[in-house]
Amino acid sequence: MSSGRVVAVARDDEHRFSKPTRERIVLVAGHGVDGDAHAGATVKHRSRIARDAATPNLRQVHLIHEELFAQMAPRGHGISPGALGENITTAGIDLLGLPVGTRLALGDDAVVELTGLRNPCSQINGLSKGLMKELVFVDDQGETVRLAGVMSIVVAGGAVQPGDGIRVILPAGEHRPLRAV
Repeated sequence: MSSGRVVAVARDDEHRFSKPTRERIVLVAGHGVDGDAHAGATVKHRSRIARDAATPNLRQVHLIHEELFAQMAPRGHGISPGALGENITTAGIDLLGLPVGTRLALGDDAVVELTGLRNPCSQINGLSKGLMKELVFVDDQGETVRLAGVMSIVVAGGAVQPGDGIRVILPAGEHRPLRAV
């Protein structure tokens, strides 16, 4: 197990690209972030609703590592918490390297389970021109690399706020790498 911390939390009741940061958010088991447009038991992203509105929502809570912001700054992309639409900005955890089914205990009560990598859309370029190709690209081995955070479902509800600790709980059995969801 490893540990990290919550840097920022964000939610928005409208479908906008960026989310305003808040003093705290409340996670609801099986639902997502209370008051967020992407919360719910079934898909809430517009493109996914168009395909099949009854599909389970594997994207209830979006997490991004703060270290990504520092990595993008020298490339001309100023990113702040909530700007990429994430609900929780973390520090000290290699989110992208965790396997499917990893649980993150956030603060005193909340627990999310990782379902996969965020598959971002070209709206990212509206935040910063050229950012999309920095966050999604094909590496030298021909594999698509996605750096825009991870998606999760809420297993146990509770309040989450900046400064809260994060405890990583790895799943038992074979570790499967995260794939786009």
